[in-house]
Amino acid sequence: MSTILNTNGDSFAVPKVKDKVKGKFYVVTAEWNSRITHSLRDGAIATLKAGGVDEASIEMIKVPGTVELVNAAALAVKSGLAASVIVLGCVIRGDTPHFDYVCQTAAQGVAVLNAEGGPAVIFGVLTVNDLSQAEERAGGKLGNKGAEAAAAAIEMANLRAEFCFC
Repeated sequence: MSTILNTNGDSFAVPKVKDKVKGKFYVVTAEWNSRITHSLRDGAIATLKAGGVDEASIEMIKVPGTVELVNAAALAVKSGLAASVIVLGCVIRGDTPHFDYVCQTAAQGVAVLNAEGGPAVIFGVLTVNDLSQAEERAGGKLGNKGAEAAAAAIEMANLRAEFCFC
């Protein structure tokens, strides 16, 4: 059994993907703040594999920034091929309101996609005050939010398969 460290500092078992789950696990990663987002991506992929997701069922997509995550996630959902979609980004607060607009746009876009009832879109976007907070959540002392997002993606794909939306 594999475990991951979550942001509460606790370890928990990685859920196993059920045989009923069909489709791809899309991992959509923003390239902005790539040192952080690539760590989130690597944590997500490792967790998907630990959960029994075949490498051929993992599809990676790169986008320029956090706002673009929503469009790529929508494309993945509308493809009809997704078991689940994980969006990974990192927005660090600055001196202007840009942080608020980017965070709101990404969160609201993911919420809209989830409300449509298709494959789950998991929000793995760090919204932090500084780089050290991002590092703590991208493989540092508070775990890896990408790994947590992947665990949620497996759980939601399993749930969806129980409703036979394969």
